[in-house]
Amino acid sequence: MAEPIENKVTRSLKSAEELYHRLVLIVGKGGSGKTSVVQNLAKLHGVEPININLCLSKELLELTEKQRQLKLAEILAQAVNGNGDKVFLDNIDILFDVELKQDPLRLLQGLSRNLTVVASWNGTFEKGKLTYAEPGHREYRSYDLTDTLVVSMSGEATVDFKDTSCRF
Repeated sequence: MAEPIENKVTRSLKSAEELYHRLVLIVGKGGSGKTSVVQNLAKLHGVEPININLCLSKELLELTEKQRQLKLAEILAQAVNGNGDKVFLDNIDILFDVELKQDPLRLLQGLSRNLTVVASWNGTFEKGKLTYAEPGHREYRSYDLTDTLVVSMSGEATVDFKDTSCRF
């Protein structure tokens, strides 16, 4: 019987405590159950998950395009501030908006230097490559991962392939 995704994320959270970027991504395509996993884990840790699309869209609405680009990281940090030492983020698609001219993975890594971040990621993780959207889509991103823990909704988890000290 396959290990539940929540268990893999919990093991990844423990491993993340020793990393510079305490970031765990839950990766899967739309409709794969990422939101349920994020909600279940947040509840288990006694916190509310944060809907990033909702939080950021409210704050960015009144800003000019240039102000949005310049203040996005600060607004994102404020959205998660005061939510404890672990935050659970869902609906992060706004971070990929090409008009914002940001690197979503770098934004999440920046947040994860001061607290542990669990975030749902709408895409795929295969053979060490993390993607968002499909090639040809204007928001498509592809990353070769070396220092981020990933749990795929298909059951693959980087924590399963790392040694116990989590040195990459």
